[in-house]
Amino acid sequence: MKIKLISIGKTDEKALRELIQKYEARLKHYISFSLEVIPDLKNRKNLSKDIQKDKEAALILNKISSTDRLFLFDEYGVSYKSVEFSKFLQKQMNSGIKQLVFVIGGPYGFSEELHKKAVGKISLSKMTFSHQMVRLFVLEQIYRGFTILKNEPYHHQ
Repeated sequence: MKIKLISIGKTDEKALRELIQKYEARLKHYISFSLEVIPDLKNRKNLSKDIQKDKEAALILNKISSTDRLFLFDEYGVSYKSVEFSKFLQKQMNSGIKQLVFVIGGPYGFSEELHKKAVGKISLSKMTFSHQMVRLFVLEQIYRGFTILKNEPYHHQ
């Protein structure tokens, strides 16, 4: 199985970029992983929220195939503890899918079309975080999940 993380907008903060790269490198020891960043829409301020979500959805849908299993990071999604998330990852690997795709949306969330296409939604917290920080949190949790599955001493309980 491969994992792809798709995110809208670049990471401006150098320290966050470095940490994201660190976890990307760590993840590659466990699984084929890719991070695809879709640039922010041009003239976004002149577009309604719904038009932004629709345009972002079109760009996201161009990055996935019909055989991919799609999960959205969304505040209304399922909340996992880290061990539960590791079991979720194992279940996905056991299912025989070729690629698991996670998506971090733009500032207004996802279009209805993407919600329909997704198999599920995952919430990191009831709090709101910047999209730049969410990328790091997602990468760290995927990495943590694999260290849990391998019984490595990264996660403590």
